[in-house]
Amino acid sequence: MLDSKKRSYLSKLANDMDPIFQVGKSSLTTELISAIEQAIDKRELIKISVLKNCLDDPREIGETIAERTRSEVVRVIGKKIILYKQNKKNPKITW
Repeated sequence: MLDSKKRSYLSKLANDMDPIFQVGKSSLTTELISAIEQAIDKRELIKISVLKNCLDDPREIGETIAERTRSEVVRVIGKKIILYKQNKKNPKITW
């Protein structure tokens, strides 16, 4: 579980990142979830963009992705979702 200091630190790290996935009008597909899971396992911290043609709420999308990938929502700002999942074998982000 992330406390406010860790959440703030991760948000700061993600500030300069570009979104590596986009959620469009077809919303969440199994292929997209699978690709996100692979990326988050490798990178630990990712940013996802929700496009304007997606009618679902970005907060709900973030929670669903986090649940399915066993990650945590760091922050949802507008249509950007920041997710974190610690890599137990080879952590890239140190506290």
